Amino acid sequence: MLAGFRRSAPASQSLCLNLCPCPSSLLSPAPRRGWRRSPRRAPSDGGGDPAQASDPQADPAAAGRGVPGGGEHGRDRAQGGGRHQRLGGQEFILSEDYNKMTPVKNYQAHQSRVTMILFVLELEWVLSTGQDKQFAWHCSESGQRLGGYRTSAVASGLQFDVETRHVFIGDHSGQVTILKLEQENCTLVTTFRGHTGGVTALCWDPVQRVLFSGSSDHSVIMWDIGGRKGTAIELQGHNDKVQALSYAQHTRQLISCGGDGGIVVWNMDVERQETPEWLDSDSCQKCDQPFFWNFKQMWDSKKIGLRQHHCRKCGKAVCGKCSSKRSSIPLMGFEFEVRVCDSCHEAITDEERAPTATFHDSKHNIVHVHFDETRGWLLTSGTDKVIKLWDMTPVVS
Repeated sequence: MLAGFRRSAPASQSLCLNLCPCPSSLLSPAPRRGWRRSPRRAPSDGGGDPAQASDPQADPAAAGRGVPGGGEHGRDRAQGGGRHQRLGGQEFILSEDYNKMTPVKNYQAHQSRVTMILFVLELEWVLSTGQDKQFAWHCSESGQRLGGYRTSAVASGLQFDVETRHVFIGDHSGQVTILKLEQENCTLVTTFRGHTGGVTALCWDPVQRVLFSGSSDHSVIMWDIGGRKGTAIELQGHNDKVQALSYAQHTRQLISCGGDGGIVVWNMDVERQETPEWLDSDSCQKCDQPFFWNFKQMWDSKKIGLRQHHCRKCGKAVCGKCSSKRSSIPLMGFEFEVRVCDSCHEAITDEERAPTATFHDSKHNIVHVHFDETRGWLLTSGTDKVIKLWDMTPVVS
């Protein structure tokens, strides 16, 4: 069930009804909570009648003092976070009550727990997903359900593009579904499959038109949707599942946070390369040694079969002897050292090994982040019940 809230009415509506019948002699010199006592006003002419000065009929300007914003005097005094009230010949400042919220509307959207929710102010839509494998969107004004779509698995990520009205839904099966939303219906555009684990976070950049997806397989994939070439760049920089993503548009830097407590800042302004697909072979593509399932070649050559590995740079199927070295390939997203074949290891230069990301330890298991680009602050919350505020200006600039 989804619920909206609105701010409660100013406390003056309830406090005035309770205090007005009371005589001024019962008021304590110490101010009540939310009230501040101001000094008594002296007559301007030095000898005026106090009763006439407090009479609203005798002084029209004073009529606004008892009503918030009423009269010339009331309008001037209502600015500055509180409202001046007049009671029993004394003036007080009445502050509004911001300590509670009042439910306004309920949306009967799902049959099970809500997993993701997104409010689109420009269209006045409320987008939501639930454990019932349903995606739904409602009108925030009328509360009417506009449409829905059943996903293949429980959704765990939700993003929306206002300009094209495309919604991106990541689920536990590891795929990202793209839908085109209309006023009362939706159409399936395409489905992205690249993760070996469930999608845990999504982040959309409407300027460059790229989608970032984090997964429990410890990786982040950048889907170049605006290029219309189907390019997918893989980023490997976490030792645990990626929990949250945020993107700084002005510097083109991606911030990813994981269950390992790491905060990784990726430079997306460099020209990155796609990771190659792993090739299939029954024997090593470097030395032609048979793999352990190639019984025919093992019998003919009288050799024991070997385990199959893959070079992360060229994608060839190689044996352990031909891929004994390790190297980082930052332009391919491998900030840590990975397995490469001997020939590719010799071809990688020191410039290609230069890191394109910075790593920071948050010292807690992050589950949610929010980045404020104007101040350069990053807010993180973790499973340790701690909220931390980080100054990211030294690394995001």
